[in-house]
Amino acid sequence: MEYTEHHYQSEDGLRLYYREYGGGDRTVICLPGLTRNSKDFHDIALHLSSGHRVICPDLRGRGQSEWDARWKNYNIVVYVSDVRRLMAKTNVERAIFLGTSLGGLISMNMAYLYPGLPRAIILNDLGPEVDPVGRARILASAGKSDEVHSWQDAAEQCRVKYGIAFPEMPEDFWMEFARKSYRDDSNGLPELDIDPKIGDAIRVTMKMARVLGILKTLRVLRTVRGIPIDPWDAFRAIRVPCLVLRGENSDILSEEIIDRMQAVKPDLARATIPKRGHAPLLDEPESLSAIDAFIDRLA
Repeated sequence: MEYTEHHYQSEDGLRLYYREYGGGDRTVICLPGLTRNSKDFHDIALHLSSGHRVICPDLRGRGQSEWDARWKNYNIVVYVSDVRRLMAKTNVERAIFLGTSLGGLISMNMAYLYPGLPRAIILNDLGPEVDPVGRARILASAGKSDEVHSWQDAAEQCRVKYGIAFPEMPEDFWMEFARKSYRDDSNGLPELDIDPKIGDAIRVTMKMARVLGILKTLRVLRTVRGIPIDPWDAFRAIRVPCLVLRGENSDILSEEIIDRMQAVKPDLARATIPKRGHAPLLDEPESLSAIDAFIDRLA
């Protein structure tokens, strides 16, 4: 079997899901984006599993993890707690964190709160600052989707929504993408495989971020429940090797932001993935080459 399936319990009692691939002395923990799940990492997990133990969780409210009735718990503080709990459950003392988008933000904050846990960090199209164009797109679309009546409709909806990020993809790609993004509802029709309240949570979080940013500027407040208000503070806390991948057409991570990241962390490794927006799929030859070279250097 390519992977095994498991569950663990969060600190507040939710039943959370993860996949496990391969084995070995070193562990890679793959953390998905805001509206994504563990399925996104299947190809890269298989690729790494020959020499690594690879753990791919569904964050709460996604995939096979339980939805949270208290939707305001969909926030970075709780996600970090869930990942810490996952490491304890799986007896992982140190790990290479591979985070796409939101997963990258979680990874940076793991380094901030638990500097001994990351062995290295790979940020997939995520930095400590979000391009305003991408921020507006997320605010407008997160957790929202037009009703679909078939899997073909779902595939077409994915093509319309993500076609700019993944140009020139064949029809069967979009069907596979839909299968990673939707699930059957009680009537056997596709529905997004996330709690719609995640969209509400991110919109509240981004509005609060503006107010908190003012408080930080005024030196009234620097952290909230241990998490730094300014993601740059979390990035500065990374003392281990770090690789950042950027989709060539990303509206989330600009080259200018990566240049600023490199100024903060001169040993930052970086790679641009051609013909990709937000975020690279991690099965591209350029992604695989950059990740393999980065991990090889760790040895």
